[in-house]
Amino acid sequence: MQCNSAFEMLEAYLEGELSLDTSAALQGHLNACTRCSAHVANTARLQHALRTARGHFVPRAEFRQRIQKQVARSRRRTWVLPWVPMAAAMAAMAVFVFLWVGHRQTSDTIAEMADLHVNALASANQVDVVSTDRHTVKPWFQGRIPFTFNLPEFSGTDFTLVGGRMAYFHQQPGAQLIVSIHQHKISVLIFQDSSGMEREFPRTTAVDRRTSFGMETWQSEKLRFVLVSDADPSGIDNLASLFKEANQ
Repeated sequence: MQCNSAFEMLEAYLEGELSLDTSAALQGHLNACTRCSAHVANTARLQHALRTARGHFVPRAEFRQRIQKQVARSRRRTWVLPWVPMAAAMAAMAVFVFLWVGHRQTSDTIAEMADLHVNALASANQVDVVSTDRHTVKPWFQGRIPFTFNLPEFSGTDFTLVGGRMAYFHQQPGAQLIVSIHQHKISVLIFQDSSGMEREFPRTTAVDRRTSFGMETWQSEKLRFVLVSDADPSGIDNLASLFKEANQ
């Protein structure tokens, strides 16, 4: 596949609109072409920014009316501090918007992690490197992501490593591991942690309301780990414990 053809299909690829055969062909091209991979990362970042901006706080009519009345009263007053009521109202509004936007960012991040899990499972090739051997999967990411991580030993557990693939968040490449437990799949997403990433992720376990996928996330050694699945919460928690022990 040529870059010109690939560029025309990248947005459709991220939206999951391509056929299985076309998606697989494009994925093979992305694995070998750094230019197109970078464009995918930029597009993914733009989609995240648009999702975050969508639905930001819009004051109700009643709130606007109260502010307008306060402004009108303050203009009629002649004493020393006519701006105090307005300043207090604006400060309260600023705090509310700050807290509300933070909540929206967390909700959008939960939805984006769930989307990465769904897209992987819906893809013709769920993983780019297929292996149950951690010593095969981990080296595959060398040179593709700017960090390293440890995979736990799955023998003797209920978990089976399926393989791994690339994932992108905030334009940064990361690792997405697919692990199976019984009839369920768990995505283990690993990204390089940043100063602003902590406030985007929930501090406790979370659920994506659209899909009912459970999520567990934590930070360790400058890495952000996120587990997403429809498996039983105890299964997600047990897998998280294995990864925490392996990456202490």
